[in-house]
Amino acid sequence: MRAVDNLTTVPPPPPIQVGNNGSPGGYYFEPDRVQSVIAKWQDLLHDLQSDRNEAQLIAEVRAPAPDPASNQFTDNGTLPSGRTLLEQTDRMIQYVQNYIEALQKASGQIQQADTDVQQAVSQSGQGVM
Repeated sequence: MRAVDNLTTVPPPPPIQVGNNGSPGGYYFEPDRVQSVIAKWQDLLHDLQSDRNEAQLIAEVRAPAPDPASNQFTDNGTLPSGRTLLEQTDRMIQYVQNYIEALQKASGQIQQADTDVQQAVSQSGQGVM
């Protein structure tokens, strides 16, 4: 059976909200816990990159001998499946990278909002006396 790759694009990450920032309607994270979530996704990314190295080896397998049976096995079975595995692994890596970026963006909005509030508070007392 030949592998068929039906998913040819990387879907965008779902909406992510961290505290009051980000996009509601998807996943919600507490500001004090989002860094541990990001770390877990970065661990997954590292694992997928290791998997990609293995998929690369499978995608580049060569026939053990220059005979028709060996060539047919690699040309009709192993190589197409290996290429599909490699493509799907690449898309998983891209999805995880996009998700990490979305988490960091939502997290950065929190940090920027905190900085803005601190600046506003420090400036609110100036010129009163």
